[in-house]
Amino acid sequence: MSRFRVGVALATFVSAIASFALTAGPASAHEQRKVGAYQITIGWEHEPTYTGVENAVQIFIKDAKGNPVDDLGDPPSLKVQVINGSQISDPLDLGASFDPDTGLGTHGEFDAPIIPTVPGDYTFHLTGNINGQNIDEKFTSSDKTFDPVKDPTEVQFPAKVPSNAQLAQSISRESSRSTTLAKSAKDSASSAKTLAIVGIALGVVLGGAGLIVALGARRRPA
Repeated sequence: MSRFRVGVALATFVSAIASFALTAGPASAHEQRKVGAYQITIGWEHEPTYTGVENAVQIFIKDAKGNPVDDLGDPPSLKVQVINGSQISDPLDLGASFDPDTGLGTHGEFDAPIIPTVPGDYTFHLTGNINGQNIDEKFTSSDKTFDPVKDPTEVQFPAKVPSNAQLAQSISRESSRSTTLAKSAKDSASSAKTLAIVGIALGVVLGGAGLIVALGARRRPA
């Protein structure tokens, strides 16, 4: 094959790869859902997701024609709450990734920074409206949506660092143990004080009895 043909083939291959990279959607570990006139894709910004590591709820919004939506209305009201078990965060603001002044960022992407602190499944509750269309949708991590949050010790090297939750549990255990020891010491001190008082009282009684006996003996006739 001539150098010319090799060059053309290589250029075609590179062009195809670049085209795929430009047209590829967000990460596969996201949930995509049609909500009214919009297509919403949501997940973690960084995956795998680990506790104690800064992350963000990442949302991509497109209109019915598949065009990215940068304008959510004025003023924007779309917010997201993060749910883990019975714990619910305050509504988080969604910041636009695309900056029209610099042209940097990704069209249609909005992020809400958060640091997950407990491993397990999380739910994102998206509420508000997009240009007048009401939004009230919940998205939960699963094998078919986005990743649950993981304990980072499995990827830590060379030393395993305890998580904030593990440190909190350890502190709680030590605090409980200290409280128990303090109570035991207090009880022991109280018991010692009581015994001391009893001893003093007994000493007074015995001393008084001895004095009475002595006085009685002195008053007897010779």
